[in-house]
Amino acid sequence: MREMIDYGVLGFLLFLSVVVVSIALERIWFYATMRVTDYADKRLLEIDLHKRLTLIATIGSNAPYVGLLGTVAGIMVTFSELGSGTDTQNIMVGLSLALKATAAGLLVAIPSIVSYNLLVRKAEVILTKWDIEHKPLGD
Repeated sequence: MREMIDYGVLGFLLFLSVVVVSIALERIWFYATMRVTDYADKRLLEIDLHKRLTLIATIGSNAPYVGLLGTVAGIMVTFSELGSGTDTQNIMVGLSLALKATAAGLLVAIPSIVSYNLLVRKAEVILTKWDIEHKPLGD
Protein backbone atom coordinates (compact mmCIF):
# COMPACT_ATOMS: atom_id res chain seq x y z
CA MET A 1 0.00 0.00 0.00
CA ARG A 2 2.80 2.40 0.91
CA GLU A 3 4.58 1.84 -2.41
CA MET A 4 1.35 2.43 -4.31
CA ILE A 5 0.90 5.80 -2.58
CA ASP A 6 4.54 6.74 -3.09
CA TYR A 7 4.62 5.86 -6.77
CA GLY A 8 1.20 7.36 -7.39
CA VAL A 9 1.88 10.72 -5.75
CA LEU A 10 5.49 11.04 -6.82
CA GLY A 11 4.66 9.86 -10.33
CA PHE A 12 1.88 12.41 -10.62
CA LEU A 13 4.17 15.16 -9.36
CA LEU A 14 6.82 14.09 -11.86
CA PHE A 15 4.21 14.24 -14.63
CA LEU A 16 3.20 17.75 -13.51
CA SER A 17 6.82 18.89 -13.50
CA VAL A 18 7.31 17.56 -17.04
CA VAL A 19 4.19 19.46 -18.14
CA VAL A 20 5.47 22.69 -16.57
CA VAL A 21 8.94 22.36 -18.11
CA SER A 22 7.44 21.58 -21.53
CA ILE A 23 5.11 24.57 -21.46
CA ALA A 24 7.81 26.89 -20.13
CA LEU A 25 10.24 25.85 -22.88
CA GLU A 26 7.54 26.25 -25.54
CA ARG A 27 6.65 29.71 -24.22
CA ILE A 28 10.30 30.79 -24.10
CA TRP A 29 10.73 29.64 -27.69
CA PHE A 30 7.53 31.43 -28.74
CA TYR A 31 8.54 34.67 -27.04
CA ALA A 32 11.98 34.52 -28.64
CA THR A 33 10.71 33.90 -32.17
CA MET A 34 7.53 35.99 -32.38
CA ARG A 35 7.48 39.51 -33.81
CA VAL A 36 5.14 42.22 -32.56
CA THR A 37 4.85 43.58 -36.09
CA ASP A 38 2.99 40.41 -37.11
CA TYR A 39 0.03 41.42 -34.92
CA ALA A 40 -2.25 44.24 -35.98
CA ASP A 41 -4.64 43.63 -33.08
CA LYS A 42 -3.23 43.78 -29.56
CA ARG A 43 -5.91 41.45 -28.23
CA LEU A 44 -4.76 38.63 -30.53
CA LEU A 45 -1.19 39.16 -29.37
CA GLU A 46 -2.31 39.06 -25.76
CA ILE A 47 -4.18 35.81 -26.32
CA ASP A 48 -1.10 34.22 -27.91
CA LEU A 49 1.23 35.50 -25.20
CA HIS A 50 -0.84 34.15 -22.32
CA LYS A 51 -1.63 30.80 -23.90
CA ARG A 52 -1.13 27.94 -21.38
CA LEU A 53 0.23 30.21 -18.64
CA THR A 54 -2.84 29.48 -16.54
CA LEU A 55 -1.92 25.79 -16.52
CA ILE A 56 1.53 26.62 -15.12
CA ALA A 57 -0.04 28.76 -12.39
CA THR A 58 -2.56 26.06 -11.58
CA ILE A 59 0.12 23.39 -11.27
CA GLY A 60 2.29 25.70 -9.20
CA SER A 61 -0.47 26.50 -6.77
CA ASN A 62 -1.77 22.94 -6.43
CA ALA A 63 1.41 20.83 -6.38
CA PRO A 64 1.94 21.41 -2.63
CA TYR A 65 -1.57 20.10 -2.00
CA VAL A 66 -0.86 16.96 -4.01
CA GLY A 67 2.31 16.46 -1.96
CA LEU A 68 0.42 17.10 1.25
CA LEU A 69 -2.19 14.54 0.22
CA GLY A 70 0.60 12.00 -0.29
CA THR A 71 2.01 12.80 3.13
CA VAL A 72 -1.36 12.39 4.81
CA ALA A 73 -1.91 9.08 3.03
CA GLY A 74 1.58 7.92 4.03
CA ILE A 75 0.95 8.84 7.66
CA MET A 76 -2.38 7.00 7.58
CA VAL A 77 -0.64 3.87 6.29
CA THR A 78 2.06 4.23 8.93
CA PHE A 79 -0.53 4.51 11.72
CA SER A 80 -2.32 1.52 10.28
CA GLU A 81 0.92 -0.44 10.51
CA LEU A 82 1.38 0.85 14.06
CA GLY A 83 -1.92 -0.77 14.96
CA SER A 84 -0.75 -4.09 13.58
CA GLY A 85 2.27 -4.24 15.91
CA THR A 86 5.15 -2.92 13.80
CA ASP A 87 8.22 -1.84 15.77
CA THR A 88 8.88 1.86 16.38
CA GLN A 89 11.91 2.03 14.11
CA ASN A 90 9.78 1.10 11.10
CA ILE A 91 7.16 3.62 12.19
CA MET A 92 9.70 6.45 12.28
CA VAL A 93 11.07 5.45 8.88
CA GLY A 94 7.52 5.39 7.51
CA LEU A 95 6.75 8.85 8.90
CA SER A 96 9.95 10.35 7.55
CA LEU A 97 9.33 8.85 4.13
CA ALA A 98 5.76 10.15 4.15
CA LEU A 99 7.11 13.70 4.31
CA LYS A 100 8.95 13.28 1.02
CA ALA A 101 5.66 13.76 -0.83
CA THR A 102 5.31 17.24 0.63
CA ALA A 103 8.91 18.03 -0.28
CA ALA A 104 8.31 16.79 -3.82
CA GLY A 105 5.20 18.94 -4.09
CA LEU A 106 7.19 21.99 -3.06
CA LEU A 107 9.94 21.08 -5.53
CA VAL A 108 7.35 21.18 -8.30
CA ALA A 109 5.51 24.27 -7.03
CA ILE A 110 8.40 26.66 -6.50
CA PRO A 111 9.90 26.44 -10.02
CA SER A 112 6.39 26.50 -11.48
CA ILE A 113 5.49 29.77 -9.78
CA VAL A 114 8.87 31.30 -10.64
CA SER A 115 8.41 30.25 -14.29
CA TYR A 116 4.89 31.67 -14.34
CA ASN A 117 6.01 35.02 -12.95
CA LEU A 118 8.94 35.28 -15.38
CA LEU A 119 6.76 34.37 -18.37
CA VAL A 120 4.02 36.83 -17.39
CA ARG A 121 6.63 39.57 -17.02
CA LYS A 122 8.07 38.72 -20.46
CA ALA A 123 4.55 38.87 -21.93
CA GLU A 124 4.07 42.32 -20.40
CA VAL A 125 7.32 43.51 -21.95
CA ILE A 126 6.27 42.21 -25.36
CA LEU A 127 2.89 43.95 -25.04
CA THR A 128 4.69 47.19 -24.21
CA LYS A 129 6.85 46.73 -27.29
CA TRP A 130 3.64 46.30 -29.32
CA ASP A 131 2.37 49.61 -27.87
CA ILE A 132 5.62 51.35 -28.77
CA GLU A 133 5.56 49.89 -32.27
CA HIS A 134 1.93 50.70 -33.02
CA LYS A 135 1.31 53.81 -30.91
CA PRO A 136 4.41 55.98 -30.72
CA LEU A 137 4.27 58.79 -28.14
CA GLY A 138 4.32 61.56 -30.74
CA ASP A 139 1.05 60.39 -32.32
